Amino acid sequence: MSKDNNEKFIPSVDEEHIDTVDEENIENSDIVYKENTDKVDEEKKDNDEEEVIYTGESSGIDADELMVQYDRESAFRRLIGFPGKLVFFIAVSWSVFQLYTGFFGTFPSTLQRAPHLASALTLVYLLYPAKREKSVEFTKHIPWYDYILAAASVFVGSYHIIFYDALLLRAGSFTQFDVIVSVIAILLLLEAARRVAGVVIVSVASTFLIYAFFGQHLPRTSFLFHAPFTFKRVVCTEWLGSEGILGTPIYVSSTFIFLFLVFATFLKKSGVGDWMTNLATAAVGGQVGGPAKTAVIASGLQGTVSGSSVGNVVSTGSITIPLMKETGYDPNFAGAVEAAASTGGQIMPPIMGAAAFIMTEYVGVTYGTVATSAAIPAILYFSGIFLNVHYEALKKGLLGLPKEKRPDGRKLAKEGWFMILPVILIFGLLIGGSSAMKAAMYGIIGCIIIWIINIIREEKRFDIIRFVKMFIESLDESARSAITVAITCGTAGVIVGVVTMTGLGLKMADGVVTLAGGNLLLTMIFTMFSSIILGMGVPTTANYIIQATISAPALVALDVPPIAAHLFVFYFGIVADITPPVALAAFAGAGIAGGQPMKTGFTATRLGIAAYIGPYMLVYNPILVLVNTGNYSTPIFILMVIKSAITAIIGMVGLATGFTRYFKTNCKIWESIILIIAGLMLVEPGTVTDIAGGAMMVAIYLIQKRRVAKAAVS
Repeated sequence: MSKDNNEKFIPSVDEEHIDTVDEENIENSDIVYKENTDKVDEEKKDNDEEEVIYTGESSGIDADELMVQYDRESAFRRLIGFPGKLVFFIAVSWSVFQLYTGFFGTFPSTLQRAPHLASALTLVYLLYPAKREKSVEFTKHIPWYDYILAAASVFVGSYHIIFYDALLLRAGSFTQFDVIVSVIAILLLLEAARRVAGVVIVSVASTFLIYAFFGQHLPRTSFLFHAPFTFKRVVCTEWLGSEGILGTPIYVSSTFIFLFLVFATFLKKSGVGDWMTNLATAAVGGQVGGPAKTAVIASGLQGTVSGSSVGNVVSTGSITIPLMKETGYDPNFAGAVEAAASTGGQIMPPIMGAAAFIMTEYVGVTYGTVATSAAIPAILYFSGIFLNVHYEALKKGLLGLPKEKRPDGRKLAKEGWFMILPVILIFGLLIGGSSAMKAAMYGIIGCIIIWIINIIREEKRFDIIRFVKMFIESLDESARSAITVAITCGTAGVIVGVVTMTGLGLKMADGVVTLAGGNLLLTMIFTMFSSIILGMGVPTTANYIIQATISAPALVALDVPPIAAHLFVFYFGIVADITPPVALAAFAGAGIAGGQPMKTGFTATRLGIAAYIGPYMLVYNPILVLVNTGNYSTPIFILMVIKSAITAIIGMVGLATGFTRYFKTNCKIWESIILIIAGLMLVEPGTVTDIAGGAMMVAIYLIQKRRVAKAAVS
């Protein structure tokens, strides 16, 4: 991207005349750009020349350094030489094992799960230092003790394979050696979790273990009291049973999740991500605030595949944030747009985040059901961000990219239409009722076909050596991306094991309901804060598992449909990435944009307001998650869903205009308040609230239109 000042896009509307900006004229950015570039004064030019534009390589910002700073799982050793080859071999072997079981069927329970977790543990000790790295450095050195810990990880995983039949025959009658192996396995897992996920999740898991050991000594009148368990039973149940570390979370990680991570890696390697970003730029780049709208669409599309808020901010934001700044967006706002959109990728079907796959097991529905239930809330979330961006651009007179800086959308669609087929294939299979594993495998095959097509198109022949190299490198990258998911699922399994053993889940659910006095709203507020606070220090997947075990049952106990209850805790665990004071996605966006981290975080919170309001609406009226709560015939139910979705999107307009304080023109404080109230009323499905909210929005629009007309005359 050129940094020549004559080619930069410069806003043409100064703040003194914002109220009289004609919306239709602004949208024709090509014409306005050409007519106004020559009018820019010399002072503005000087400022633009001094402005630092962060554009990937040219900006001097190293994506790897940024990821190390804000993303724990990226703070790994960059190994070369023999250690690098060793890690590469283990990672590729792990991926091959997972693909084999995906194609030919999984092994029985722990024979599938133990090797999966052992592979992750081994890679953690070879890749992640005991003390977190602060910068990216290449090295051949791995401390001797990490080699020992890696070997111990292989040993505890092999124990299940070697003694599989004996463990089945003993059926709970554990030996002293079983105890020793179990203790070693638990300690290895907790240390690995500390290295890749931080001390918070380790502290939470350790607290639950302590409770399992000493809860029997609490007063019998306390709801936390439980029956006595021996040390042997606790540790062996955790590691050797199928309800602890190797329980449901690891089961899902070792089957569905890993294959979808392989699919995500293959999709990225095939160039689909870049194609989607370019297509988004072509589609909306020329509109009012075009670069920011591009960021919303591209980040949503890529985020649903990557599942990593910070990773998506860094990869997509290195392109979109500089474009936003060139258009005139404040650095804090530019970083916030990217952070909010990237975070929302985890709630965007068809793929969503890893926790969504685990939700299928807890709720007892297919993944297709989870994806379709999340569709309307995801649309509302991104509509809210998109509309905030639109009205912010209108308020500040920020235009789009000129035609010469936008890709040719027709050419992209004509030459690369097939690029989106793997995503459509997966979505179709999931909606059609196919298993998640089958959908992932077909998606991977689709990506391989795209690779082959692209190689042939580029080189006019099929370069099998290039293809094999790309394939093997992708297997390595897929395994690396699965490490943190596997470790956090295993650590969350410690918590699930204790909850199952002691019956704590039902006790905590009853406790939350009692504390809230049986009030649904208070129960939701307590659950929201616990999810956000926990999410500030615990990865999304582990956060969901904990909340699904403890908090979601409290909502279900108050007659909330299970899918709505689980999406409630799922969403609030995700928005922790943009919620200060620990808003890692926003901080990463600020790092690229050169903005202030906390200010970027609060702006991202405002942009993602739908993620804070939407979950409450899902609980109060589950029709938004496609739950039929009445005796409706199918046509009527479909009409109700469509009506609720449309009015909710209109409600997003009210919220966006209220929070940006701009509708037809700048809003007065009382107008903003009314617009926000109107937006909330429209988001809440109901005929009376919809009519009232719509009337309030129309009234404010007419008042502002009259004010604009008077200003134009005067």
